Amino acid sequence: MRIVFMGTPEFSVPILKNLIEKHDVILVVTQPDKPVGRKRILTPPPVKEVALKYEIEVFQPIKIRNEFQKIVDLKPDYLITAAYGQILPRGLIENVNSVNIHASLLPAYRGGAPIQKSIINLDKETGISIMKMEYKMDSGPVYYQEAIPIKDIDTTTTLTKKLSILGTEMILKYLENPKKYPPVEQDESKVTFAYNITFSDQIIDWSLSATKIEAHIRAMQDEPGAITYINNHILKIYEARKSDIISNRPPGTITSLDKKILVATGDYDLEILKLQPSGKKVMPTRDFLNGQNILKLYDKLGKEV
Repeated sequence: MRIVFMGTPEFSVPILKNLIEKHDVILVVTQPDKPVGRKRILTPPPVKEVALKYEIEVFQPIKIRNEFQKIVDLKPDYLITAAYGQILPRGLIENVNSVNIHASLLPAYRGGAPIQKSIINLDKETGISIMKMEYKMDSGPVYYQEAIPIKDIDTTTTLTKKLSILGTEMILKYLENPKKYPPVEQDESKVTFAYNITFSDQIIDWSLSATKIEAHIRAMQDEPGAITYINNHILKIYEARKSDIISNRPPGTITSLDKKILVATGDYDLEILKLQPSGKKVMPTRDFLNGQNILKLYDKLGKEV
């Protein structure tokens, strides 16, 4: 089949690679290159790097709604999207057979951050939905779904990899025999949303339970990182675990700096295992404690009002 593929992040990479092996991918559409890191080095999306490796034409419109005719004119058998990052215009999805690979069990978690939200909400499972693209965000009928468990140690990084592999397998099955998967309308009464992660979503609420905070940290791992404050300076937390010590100080209070960092929460103290002080690299707690002068016993984490 002649396929136009639209995707941007690492989630999309295995899907694209397998489509290239099995089908004729005639165009790859992805987001524009973006400056990355402190030096603001212009960096291509992961999907672009794959396409160039296979010598497939890459199309990077700033706003797809203004530049979609190129795709329509190619008359592909399918337009397949996987975490592309822009809403597709009506004129595109009404003129090309468009299928989306969405990382949730729709109608749960429509939007750009379904993996993060499933971890934050302590869900026991998530999955992939192969769905028909419609103009309203992630609202189209679902052709095919499969679920996988979410483990207590899963981060957004690990769960993304699992779902990407699952999505690859599912889209190939679907394309083998689309008639085997009749569309099923979503139950609008069960719709929930998972909008893109914002800076405020990164900030840790120490009044929550240790279990909820630990899940929040896993949901922000490896990017963009969960955030707290010490004296109005940002401190990123990348790994933590619930201790068996019942908190007896206000949430956010540092209760131990003796070879480990413990922070009071809404119930149990949380042990910080990996963190990143402002302007430095991510490091294990033992390395951070070796000569640090940022934290003091009974300091309170959290932004001052």
